[in-house]
Amino acid sequence: QVQLVESGGGLVQAGGSLRVSCAASGRAFSTIAMGWFRQVPGKEREFVGAISGAGGNINYADSVKGRFTISRDNAKNTMYLQMNSLKPEDTAVYYCAARMSSSSTLPSSPTLYSYWGQGTQVTVSS
Repeated sequence: QVQLVESGGGLVQAGGSLRVSCAASGRAFSTIAMGWFRQVPGKEREFVGAISGAGGNINYADSVKGRFTISRDNAKNTMYLQMNSLKPEDTAVYYCAARMSSSSTLPSSPTLYSYWGQGTQVTVSS
């Protein structure tokens, strides 16, 4: 029902900024909660943050709070992750996800999200 495509990843030096995007199609974008996750090889997928359908509620992982900002433009069916003050430990493949649930909560567990994009690589050099 939902197709997600991430873009905007790249190579950034520590302290720099980058914005990644997630374009959605197949369902009314404004009605579904979306999340950002990241993963490095050999490690479990890690919650970054999530945003409600209308954008009124946002939750962030403690590791990125104050540095990353999630937003969405429902007219463009696109969610964004603005990353500032990047650190080498932020290096990962970043995935967007859609949660298909009537619940209004924004969980951190990746198992509670139903649709995933292919990911976009973000590399932060020291």
